[in-house]
Amino acid sequence: MGLDLLRFEASTADGLDQALASIPARRVQALMVSAGLLFLTYRKRIVDFCAQNRIPAVYTYAEAVADGGLFSYSSSVTEGWRKAATYVQRILNGAKPADLPVEQPTQLELVVNLKTAKALGITIPQSVLLRADRVIE
Repeated sequence: MGLDLLRFEASTADGLDQALASIPARRVQALMVSAGLLFLTYRKRIVDFCAQNRIPAVYTYAEAVADGGLFSYSSSVTEGWRKAATYVQRILNGAKPADLPVEQPTQLELVVNLKTAKALGITIPQSVLLRADRVIE
């Protein structure tokens, strides 16, 4: 496809600011924001940066799309915390952690922000919108 993939790493808020600051000079045309508590916590900072620099971005968290990100395709963070709470309850009731099964998300959700797409001049195909679990207009 003729794409060059670049990796920008950050493990702290300052590192995130440094990574974001280095993006414009590299002429990044799109961004994929991976999973991690740092990226969830500072999602608004990333969303605002992408909006200011007119960079379309896909996010791991639907919360970022609600904050103005373009789209996400992932499991629900809220559902993940609910599952974790049931494990905590089971352990507090005497279950051994080693005896509990490992569970993975069974449902992924596609969330699209049409306001952001319009601001970026991007047309989201109708076929994608029909598959979306949630569309923000």
